[in-house]
Amino acid sequence: MLTALRVRILPEAQRRTLDELSDDLELRTGDVRAKSSAFWTMLTLSGIVAAAGIMSDSTATVIGAMIIAPLSTPIMGIALAAVKRRRNGSVAFVLAGAALVVLIGVLAAAVLPGSYELTDNSQITARISPGLLDLVAAQATGLAGAVALTRRDVAAVLPGVAIAISLVPPLAVVGICLGRGAFDLAAGASLLFLSNLVALVLAGMFVFAVLGYPSELVTDGSRGTNRTYVTFAVLAVVLGIPLVLNTVFSGLVSSWEAAIQRAGVQWLATAPGSSVDGVDLHSATFRLRVQTPGALPPTDRLLSSLAGEVPDGLRLEIVSSRGETIDAGTVGG
Repeated sequence: MLTALRVRILPEAQRRTLDELSDDLELRTGDVRAKSSAFWTMLTLSGIVAAAGIMSDSTATVIGAMIIAPLSTPIMGIALAAVKRRRNGSVAFVLAGAALVVLIGVLAAAVLPGSYELTDNSQITARISPGLLDLVAAQATGLAGAVALTRRDVAAVLPGVAIAISLVPPLAVVGICLGRGAFDLAAGASLLFLSNLVALVLAGMFVFAVLGYPSELVTDGSRGTNRTYVTFAVLAVVLGIPLVLNTVFSGLVSSWEAAIQRAGVQWLATAPGSSVDGVDLHSATFRLRVQTPGALPPTDRLLSSLAGEVPDGLRLEIVSSRGETIDAGTVGG
């Protein structure tokens, strides 16, 4: 059955040899100087593009950085090294490459004005609170990328894989946040990068092993492969814990935002012409954005209606279309 699955996923006519995979994924074999030059040049440019796109909140620019980023090459090289049971220097390239992109982000943060608010930038907020679905998506993307690498006829999907897996942008966010002293935000972006890295390596190891590449080797009897599998499996579990917690917290925040919006609609019922634009969490404060042609009702009514709907102690602000920001206080306070 396993042989039939291999043939279905990887027809023999389209199968790339282990030597071809090694030449593509190992940066310390073949024309080392050319490979290193290409890797560091493209990674540096990708880091600059990513930092610029993030600071300008430009999705298109960030996607461009994803496409040209070569960081997935040594990451898949780690997976291949595990299957081959031989070190190939890929770990060093990943660590040094990640450090380079973070440094670019730190330097980029130096040009930001003092009034720049990181959490108002959608490119940053999208990468500082990863959830379990991010890990699932990264795993599926890694499987697709590994299969594409082993086949001669589906290389065209690799740019899509590069876009789907987020590697350089979260590292740029880490650097920008570190440069601004926002260590908690940097930790969230680091978690996204690490979870994507581990998912890619596990996916690559799984695909390369299932498709029979170890059978092409005459190994030296090393037992390192099993230890590598166990190490990355443990890392996936460890990283999965905060991802699960983030997912649960995001669900709670969404339910609280919905409750605040419902209460806001009822609260504005006595203010003709007024409406709720939306609710969002800013730092540790919920902001209720409203459109109103005149004065707003007393905020204590809104807080009273939220009792039992959201946890006591949550702080609420009212941001009106007239340019006012009203501190409504805390629920249950």
